[in-house]
Amino acid sequence: MKGTTKTAIPYLVWSVVFTVIPMLLIVVFAFTTSEGGFTLDNISKIGKYSNIYVKSINLAVIATLVCFLIGYPLAFIISRASERAQKNLLLLIMLPMWMSFLLRTYAWMTLLENEGIINTLLTQLGFEPLQMINTQGAVVLGMVYNYLPFMVLPLYSIMVKIDKSVIEAAQDLGASLLHVFFRVLLPLSVPGIISGITMVFVPSISTFIISRLLGGGSNMLIGDLIEQQFLGGTYNPYLGSAISLVLMVIMLLIMGIINSQDSDEMEGMLI
Repeated sequence: MKGTTKTAIPYLVWSVVFTVIPMLLIVVFAFTTSEGGFTLDNISKIGKYSNIYVKSINLAVIATLVCFLIGYPLAFIISRASERAQKNLLLLIMLPMWMSFLLRTYAWMTLLENEGIINTLLTQLGFEPLQMINTQGAVVLGMVYNYLPFMVLPLYSIMVKIDKSVIEAAQDLGASLLHVFFRVLLPLSVPGIISGITMVFVPSISTFIISRLLGGGSNMLIGDLIEQQFLGGTYNPYLGSAISLVLMVIMLLIMGIINSQDSDEMEGMLI
């Protein structure tokens, strides 16, 4: 036990310095005036940004759902491939993550802009160019592209552990493909689903690079608003801290609701 405690000390120090203290500073700044006094004005001003909160949550939910719809069958296909094929497919999934997040987003700008590669190709084929950049669809697309691996990997790690004989047994007992999916495969993969949803939803709701580059100024999300308060011309770390605090509370509530549905409960709901 003593050895384990000593090993955990660096992690605890890191967590306190880079996680606990910054979060405490956010809480303090959220209830502080520029003169250092206590105030609730920063929290009371959050209401006028409710539309940005709603838009951020909506786009994050859509991106998470799309990632799940794409990632679930993809993870299943990878988990049922040969061992060598699994390694190669996982490498392809992770390969874009080795590139800078900013560069990946800039690449999509090149593809989606009005005179970009896609519209140039459409024009040459005789079609009208499409307005793709600076739209909510472009923001969701950027989220899905950048965060899809965070959905696939947790799902794969669960599905690869599901014994093929379980699925074969269900089929031998006369279960159709839909019954096998909803009564066997989906309930057994619930832990991976919860992890994937968490790992995609959290960065999606707080992103600001994707919304700025692909969404333009007309698609400001909560991450852009927070960055604006800390780094923009309207420097106001007190209001920025209040906005960040409310966002953290919303994220904790949503994640708490998701995680409160443990595997047994969700399996019972599915069955």
